[in-house]
Amino acid sequence: MTRSWTPGTPDADLSAIARTPRLVVALDFDGVASPLVAEPMAARALPEVAAQASRLASLPDTLVAYVSGRSLHDLREITEHDDASPIVLAGSHGAQYWYPGIGELDSGSEQTAGETREALWEAARPIIDRYEGAEFEPKTFGMGVHTRRADRETEAQVFAEIDALVAERFPGLRRRAGHRVLEFSSRTEGKDAAMAALREHFDATGILFAGDDVTDEDAMRVLQDDDLGVRVGPGESAAALRVDSPQQIAQLLETLADERAARQE
Repeated sequence: MTRSWTPGTPDADLSAIARTPRLVVALDFDGVASPLVAEPMAARALPEVAAQASRLASLPDTLVAYVSGRSLHDLREITEHDDASPIVLAGSHGAQYWYPGIGELDSGSEQTAGETREALWEAARPIIDRYEGAEFEPKTFGMGVHTRRADRETEAQVFAEIDALVAERFPGLRRRAGHRVLEFSSRTEGKDAAMAALREHFDATGILFAGDDVTDEDAMRVLQDDDLGVRVGPGESAAALRVDSPQQIAQLLETLADERAARQE
């Protein structure tokens, strides 16, 4: 059962993850590090979230990662990420990775994916363009349709038409629906794959993962006994804790950093 966390109050699970020997802090970006915004590429981490993420990344045996459905190229832009950053990026729901000191890993199958992707873009764009407030997002392995500027009736119509197109012409693509977004990808990885990859790469003894959307539940469901899931906002979740907003994520990360730093002194 997911329980609400009140900033400033002690929590046994949060204290336990702060004590784990080798910690990965994995954050979804949109709706977690950044508030949801109408223009997807205008998203930026709240300064207080970015500050606590940097603080955690500076602690011994503590790794921080942004885990997002965004393509890696777009994720690097919205996180204002450069090659000197200590923060890991996992893009395309766990199909793409950038690691400090290593750089971008070869995600594989991009040529084949590109052929399907180009055909999908060509077919979908005229549909999306007909609907006011709907926005096309190109992705490395597919596309997204954002409707944060559209009314709900328009959203239902454009999603239905895109669903029909994909079912008829691109039935092998993986479908994901989130907050005012519909996505299709030629890759099947979900954020559960990202949790496994980060755990193995860093030999993590514990993972704290925070997410706000349906796609984040793929990650929540594979967290282990020594991990901690945090849900941001409403909705059913496998997470242990719930906070209300990205602002409260900043407070939770600050509490985590305070406890972890004190343990390491």
